[in-house]
Amino acid sequence: MATHEHYYVPAQSKWPIIGTFALLITMVGLGTWFNDLKAGRPESHGPLIFFVGGLLVAYMMFGWFGAVIRESRAGLYSHQLNKSFRWGMSWFIFSEVMFFIAFFGALFYVRNLSGPWLSGDGAKGVAHMLWPNFEFAWPLLNTPDPQLFPPPKEVIDPWHLPLINTILLVSSSVTVTIAHHALRKGHRGALKFWLALTIALGIAFLTLQAHEYVEAYTELGLTMGSGVYGATFFMLTGFHGAHVTIGTLILIVMLARVFSGHFDNDEHFGFEAASWYWHFVDVVWVGLFIFVYIL
Repeated sequence: MATHEHYYVPAQSKWPIIGTFALLITMVGLGTWFNDLKAGRPESHGPLIFFVGGLLVAYMMFGWFGAVIRESRAGLYSHQLNKSFRWGMSWFIFSEVMFFIAFFGALFYVRNLSGPWLSGDGAKGVAHMLWPNFEFAWPLLNTPDPQLFPPPKEVIDPWHLPLINTILLVSSSVTVTIAHHALRKGHRGALKFWLALTIALGIAFLTLQAHEYVEAYTELGLTMGSGVYGATFFMLTGFHGAHVTIGTLILIVMLARVFSGHFDNDEHFGFEAASWYWHFVDVVWVGLFIFVYIL
């Protein structure tokens, strides 16, 4: 840790501009892929563009965070800069919270407002004229236009894979907390064990979620094209799965740093930030389990 209290200003960096173009390419690829799927084009360049963008994002993150780690290990960061890191991570997690609140808000809007309106209920019940025979019920196993949006045969049983995944993620929140306490006490062996166990639980969660998606598509008829229920289901669980993937990769990097001798009892904000992020994805999953799978 630097003893000076002057704010450290890093040298000019190429990583922000690389990150900007990488995200742009990734989103263009994703949009092209989805549009081609909707249009029924079997030969789409979207997956390739998306893959190239993903590789650039990985390259940017590896290089940028590597630079931050080297600066930290060189003792260039002061107490003031550590404060800014904490504020930055706090605001980042807040932005992620608002990101998911927007999607939960969309789910609430469909279930409590627009869906009942199409059945003739509420202040805008005149919308019932669009599909006079439509009766709204959630989960939506009867879409207004079954030809255009074929409904799923049934929904996923919340007390099977989703319950197991809930147990896995809640347990991982406990194990990462134990690992954090071990780090603060200088117990490196316990730190490695509990952090590795957290990573294993995260990988198990992602494996079961992939299995759940395969079951939804092949056996239940629950797809992104099966009406608003399928769209909101995959939107919420898919984005959460992406965040779990990112969190797992972050924890793997933290474990590699632990094995390299990084962090000490007092100065380990990189690990703290990773644990904050992991607790965040755990809390979001609990909300998903309640509002998407159960209610």
